[in-house]
Amino acid sequence: MNQNIFREYPDLIVLGSTGSVGEQAMDVARAYSIPVRGVTAHQSVEAVEAQIRAFHPDFAVLTDASAAADLAVRVADTATRVLAGFEGITEMLHTVRSDNPLGITVENSILGEAGLLPTLEALRAGHKLALANKESLVVGGELVMGLAREKGTTILPVDSEHCAIFQCLRAGRREEIKRILLTASGGPFYGYTKEQLETVTKAMTLKHPTWKMGAKITVDSATLMNKGFEVIEAVHLFGVSPEQVEVIVHRESMIHSMVEYIDHSIIAQMSVPDMRHCVQYALTHPRRTSAEGLLAEADLFSLGTLTFGRPDTRVFPLLALAGDCIRRGGALPCVLNAANEVIVAAFLSERIRFCEIPELVTRVVEDLLHTAAWHSYEQLVEADGEARRMAADLL
Repeated sequence: MNQNIFREYPDLIVLGSTGSVGEQAMDVARAYSIPVRGVTAHQSVEAVEAQIRAFHPDFAVLTDASAAADLAVRVADTATRVLAGFEGITEMLHTVRSDNPLGITVENSILGEAGLLPTLEALRAGHKLALANKESLVVGGELVMGLAREKGTTILPVDSEHCAIFQCLRAGRREEIKRILLTASGGPFYGYTKEQLETVTKAMTLKHPTWKMGAKITVDSATLMNKGFEVIEAVHLFGVSPEQVEVIVHRESMIHSMVEYIDHSIIAQMSVPDMRHCVQYALTHPRRTSAEGLLAEADLFSLGTLTFGRPDTRVFPLLALAGDCIRRGGALPCVLNAANEVIVAAFLSERIRFCEIPELVTRVVEDLLHTAAWHSYEQLVEADGEARRMAADLL
């Protein structure tokens, strides 16, 4: 295990350590000599083996059982304990120990609804949570925030927008918030008409103008579904109403979000668009740490101008649909997320066209409006499954 003599930061577990955000979390751990106590992935055996040899974690979990068995053989010469499945993630979260007085931060960058259960288990185990898995709050926001309050644990947002809002909120009290101004790049098709969207391809969709992200999130950015999820996320994280969250298109992606207070002061957070900033802030919170050698400085002189525009919800209706789902509440955000995951997967496998994504997702949500009531995690799982089956039938 790595040793952090001065114990400046909590130890770290990275869930989804081989994904885009997970790898950036490992970059931050390397830069600040943060001990990594655990890593997880689905079946990326070689990548996880490399992380084990570089960071010497106590645990490594692969959710694919055969991949976990392969990994165990490969790293038999190390002290890392290899576990399998989501049961293995749960066991790790509740078993891992640290003599660090600052405890352990769990950075959850697992993709999709699969990240909800590890989020809940990290909170149940009493760990601080650096949350990059927005679906945890989209699908089960009330469960997650309620459990965090019950356990007295901290949730630190890793999404660039919510990390920015979190920082802006240090300028005032929650009851002084007038609006949260959630910025959006607009994606690769900003300014397109519905007719123009008829001809876009998968390759065009995956060319995000600003951020380097995984394929699924890049598609969600192009449809503005990702921004819709972030509206839902903001409502839960910051205890505001959906009406207090406004999306603003900001093409330069230098202002990552803003908070307007009741005296009409607007506090903005700016930095170069690099997810490592958000990860670093979460992992070193409540301190600010020098980013020399890790992140570039913002050059305001070369930037020139900052522009702002309104999102076109007629052309990109999923943003408005997300707002409707959080206002209606219940399991509808869960249904929205499940339908979107299935439909976007179909687009990425080139079974449907880009312009069909919002139409199909909307049909699933409208057909499952009766799922508004729910009282347990198990009922959310049922709603998720029903939405996935309906989406698959539509395909």
